[in-house]
Amino acid sequence: MKVKEKRQGMLRDYRVLDLSDYKGIYCAKVLADLGADVIKIEKPGGDTTRNIGPFYQDTPHPEKSLYWWAYNTNKKGITLNIETPEGKKIFRRLVKTADVVVESFPPGYLDGVGLGYSALNKINPRIVVTSVTPFGQTGPYKDWKATDLVGWAMSGQAYVTGDDDRPPCQLGFPICYLVAGSHAASATLAALYYRELSGEGQRIDVSMQESVLWTTLLPVQFWDMMKINLFRAGSKRSMGTALFRLAFPCKDGFVGFLIAGGQLASITMPPLVKWMAAEGMLGAFEDKKDWEAKDWTEKVDAWALTQETIDAWEDSIIKFFAGKTKAEIYEKAREKGMIIYPVSTTKDLAENAQLKDRDFYVKVGHPELGEEITYLGAPYKIPEAPWRIRSRAPLIGEHNRKIYEGELGFSRDEIRLLKKNGVI
Repeated sequence: MKVKEKRQGMLRDYRVLDLSDYKGIYCAKVLADLGADVIKIEKPGGDTTRNIGPFYQDTPHPEKSLYWWAYNTNKKGITLNIETPEGKKIFRRLVKTADVVVESFPPGYLDGVGLGYSALNKINPRIVVTSVTPFGQTGPYKDWKATDLVGWAMSGQAYVTGDDDRPPCQLGFPICYLVAGSHAASATLAALYYRELSGEGQRIDVSMQESVLWTTLLPVQFWDMMKINLFRAGSKRSMGTALFRLAFPCKDGFVGFLIAGGQLASITMPPLVKWMAAEGMLGAFEDKKDWEAKDWTEKVDAWALTQETIDAWEDSIIKFFAGKTKAEIYEKAREKGMIIYPVSTTKDLAENAQLKDRDFYVKVGHPELGEEITYLGAPYKIPEAPWRIRSRAPLIGEHNRKIYEGELGFSRDEIRLLKKNGVI
């Protein structure tokens, strides 16, 4: 087998075999974007994740899934049926030079085909196997399947998501397995570090339910401090028994703002009320036009405000913001140090000066389309070993010859026979 190619990035010396579907796809992407040599292994014909939309130019096609594109950058792609005897042999050969295997099969599946952690550890004692499943490898739920909606509900998040007069709901975009993938990547990096110290591989068991449960720390804090269970409040925030608006409509969209009490209110409310007074639009704040920061700190307890007072204040602010754009409100907020911020649309984000200045968006070539597509770029900066997108997501079996012929030494006739027999 040939020596691994030279690459850049902090994980440039590591190889990852990615057997996962949408459940573990983000874990392998994090490792790939950090420089690891990630080989995405699909069933012959392509992974089912390729069928997730939306699609490029609204054309449903396994090579045009934007979801597939987004979460498979920097990966090589090969096809391999690990349920066939020859496929198992090939996978075992790949494991010998791998550092990590990422998989999301049902618990026990890999053991059933002779490729479980104990079997792989005998081939390569330094291997790290990271498994991402709905509920983990053990417990009464281990064999249950779960979509994003199931994860959102069974982690407790759905209980506080939605309107108070309607049933719980989920977020508009599947996020549960992305959270699990992030935890899986962190655990994998820790396991690789431990391996450097001990020389030992690891079996990492990631539960999506448990990962998403970690995102419920805010409701836990409310109970711990106030003995209040947060409830569904739609576009508002529940504090005590009252509801506070989180976004206020303006001339061209919304701005994020929360009426508060104490020190938090002292930052924003005095300059906002003075701004309203200067334009003759005090409304319900007439009796507070002369208040200073200390007055808001001492006299306003958000938890004690009545819903009637909150509604009156919010109505006055809505009327004031109605004739102003997001940019006008934001510039005044910056000038006066107020905690008010624009609610960004997709267009706003595409044109955001901060993101442009940091070169956040990157162009990625798609030679098969003859185009460059704009992608999200680095979520963090590491000057000595930069995060970067080196290549777009692989086509089905795009690197079969590179791996099977170039690395494993199969002849082209052997490759054709493997394909004919449904191995690759």
